[in-house]
Amino acid sequence: MVMAIDDKLKDILARASEIEASMNSGDVSGAELTKLSKEYSRLSEILPLIHEYFQVRQGITDANDLLHDPELRAVATEQLAELEHRLPDIERQLQIALLPRDEADDNSVIMEIRAGVGGEESALFAGDLYNQYKSYAMRHGWKTEVIEENPTSLHGYKEIIFKIDGVGAYARMKFESGIHRVQRVPETEAGGRIHTSAASVAVMPEAKDIDVVIDDKDIRIDVFRASGAGGQHVNKTDSAVRITHFPTGIVVTCQNERSQFQNKTAAMAVLRSKLYEKQRNEQINANNASRKSMVGSGDRSEKIRTYNFPEQRVTDHRIKLTLYKLDDILAGGPALDEMIDALNTADQLERLANME
Repeated sequence: MVMAIDDKLKDILARASEIEASMNSGDVSGAELTKLSKEYSRLSEILPLIHEYFQVRQGITDANDLLHDPELRAVATEQLAELEHRLPDIERQLQIALLPRDEADDNSVIMEIRAGVGGEESALFAGDLYNQYKSYAMRHGWKTEVIEENPTSLHGYKEIIFKIDGVGAYARMKFESGIHRVQRVPETEAGGRIHTSAASVAVMPEAKDIDVVIDDKDIRIDVFRASGAGGQHVNKTDSAVRITHFPTGIVVTCQNERSQFQNKTAAMAVLRSKLYEKQRNEQINANNASRKSMVGSGDRSEKIRTYNFPEQRVTDHRIKLTLYKLDDILAGGPALDEMIDALNTADQLERLANME
């Protein structure tokens, strides 16, 4: 087993050297250089661990040799104990780093938040979730762009679709898909009773043209007069766009932009991401037919998290984690990173267990 791991790690080191030589040769095209740079960037994340692993292994071998020297035995024994203590942790880090990567982890994301049961209170909570993710994106240096929105009179949302543009956004946000519940006293509640309402969140990796090919004969594009906020053009031009994808029945509407062209571009981006997500889910379900992931399937109908205002707590039901940091989580602060890190760790450990 050790030899097999050693051989795999040596192959990675050799591949990294090969890529480095190719990039420095000046003989590769722009497209190939981009591809190699991306591969090298991923490999470089694990290279320090590999070097440390081999250094520790060599240190253990050297310390064992020194045990035969009476004058150095005490020092060697101490060094050996330290290195043998470090080795299992390095091996576990390597196992996690060597797990197959989700090809979409580096992508930007398109998110949909829809109010559920609870009327206006649910719409307000949908607005809270949008502001949470918007603040979180800003803190990570990502850009947020609203694609489509259906606001309510009290500044909530019946539905809002938006894009978070940033490298690695999907890796951080993918476990946010599902039903989010809120327990609090609504502002309109005179009796002070706690109400429970919910909103659904869907997270889709942004798809590129190369990820999904959409045949013109498979879609119908309808244009119509936009309604709602947006300026004087709203009721004067047929700028809103609705795209229907016949094979899947998916319908996407966009009227947030000022021109028909901009709305069509935005709607196609959402449709492409929905189709990409559908393809990915079908593949994942086929591969994991025998088991259900601890951190969930990403289905928006799955109850994943509860925000309890009276107790200032947020509970993620998938990993049984409760943090009494509700304000910081809703502000997109470090506590949200703490919860997302715990979800990623749970997913990694589960995948490791299924490999062993």
